[in-house]
Amino acid sequence: MKYISIIAMAIAMCGAGRGGYACTGITLKSTDNSLVVARTMDWSREELNNMYVIVPRGRTTQSVLPDGRSGGVEFTTRYGFAGLAVEQPEFVIDGINEAGLGAALFYFPGYGKYVEYNPDYNDKTLADFQVVSWILSQFSTIDQVQAAIQDVRIVNVDTRTTTVHWRIVESSGRQVVLEIVDGVPHFYENEIGVLTNAPGFPWMVTNLNNYVNLHPGTAGPTNIRNLHMAAFGSGSGLHGLPGDMTPPSRFVRAAFLQSGAIPQDTGYQTVLQAFHILNNFDVPVGAQFAVGTAPNNMPSATQWTVATDMANGTIYYHTMYSRAIRSIDLSQIDFETVPYQAHPLDMRHAETITAAPYAGK
Repeated sequence: MKYISIIAMAIAMCGAGRGGYACTGITLKSTDNSLVVARTMDWSREELNNMYVIVPRGRTTQSVLPDGRSGGVEFTTRYGFAGLAVEQPEFVIDGINEAGLGAALFYFPGYGKYVEYNPDYNDKTLADFQVVSWILSQFSTIDQVQAAIQDVRIVNVDTRTTTVHWRIVESSGRQVVLEIVDGVPHFYENEIGVLTNAPGFPWMVTNLNNYVNLHPGTAGPTNIRNLHMAAFGSGSGLHGLPGDMTPPSRFVRAAFLQSGAIPQDTGYQTVLQAFHILNNFDVPVGAQFAVGTAPNNMPSATQWTVATDMANGTIYYHTMYSRAIRSIDLSQIDFETVPYQAHPLDMRHAETITAAPYAGK
C-alpha cells in the first residue's frame, strides 16, 4: 500500500483547532420511514484528493502501520460497499454497505486516546483511517461491530496526529458513536443523530441543556409594564442559537435546525432537505484564519457534502466545485462481479453554469 506524508495533515480535516476543519453530521427520517444520514467534510488548508470507491466482495485488504508499511490486520470483504474517501482509496471517510450498515469518520482532537502502537501486535493493528472500510466490509449490525472491536488495536495512521471518532448507523434507525478514550472503546447510543467533533459526545448532548429556551417559530409578544415588545421578524424563537464554527456550537445549531425540519414523504426528498440544512454549515476558507493568512484560495473549506438514503442504499453528494448532486445506487451494483475501483469526485474543477432560457434579445 502506498503511504503518503500528506495524511498527517489530512487526518486533521474534520475537527476544531488552529483553523481548518469543521465537519457536521445530521440525521433525518421521512414519513415513509426512510433514514437519511448526511454530513459535511471540511478541510481548509489544501485541496484533498477526494474520490469515491466501490469495493466488491472477496477483496482482501491489509491495514497500514504507523511506519507506513502494510502489515496490520488483514480482512476480506464479506459485504460489498461504496463510499467517499480522501487521499487513498483505503481511507474511506463515509459510506454504506450492501447489508444496510453505514459508517463515517469525524475528527476528535484532544479528547480521545488510542492504545500505544506495539509491533508485537501487528496482526491485530488497525489504522484509524481504515476503520470505516473495516466496518463496512465485515459487518451488518452495530452489535457485531461492538463485539469485534475488542479483537483489534486501533492506532493512529500517523503517530504525529490526534484521534478521530466514528458514527455507525443501521438502516433500522439505530445509530451509535464510537469514541476511544485512554485506549478503551466506548459506544454511545446517538438518539439525537447529530455529530461534530470535540469534546466527547456525552458532553455535547449535556450542553444542549444550555439552550432549553430556544424553540422554532417566533418568540413573544410580551409586555414589560407598559412597554409592548414584539419580535423584529420570524424565527426569533431561535434567537441565541450559536452561529460560530466551533464543534459545540455546530452541534447545537445542527440539533435545532434538524429538529425543526418538516418531515418529507420519501427518502429522496429527505436527501434534498438534508443538503439544504447542511448549507448552513458551509465554511468559507478565509473564515478560519486570521486576515491575510489563509493558505489557499479554494472555493470552500467544505470540500464535499454527502447524504445517504439508508433505506434505499443510495449515496448522494456534491462538492465545492459542483453543486450538482451525483448519486451511487448500491442496488445497481453487483458486488460479486464489479471490479474494485476509485474515481475522482470531480472530473473538472469548475462549476457548470447554464444560461436561463428567455425570449427576445
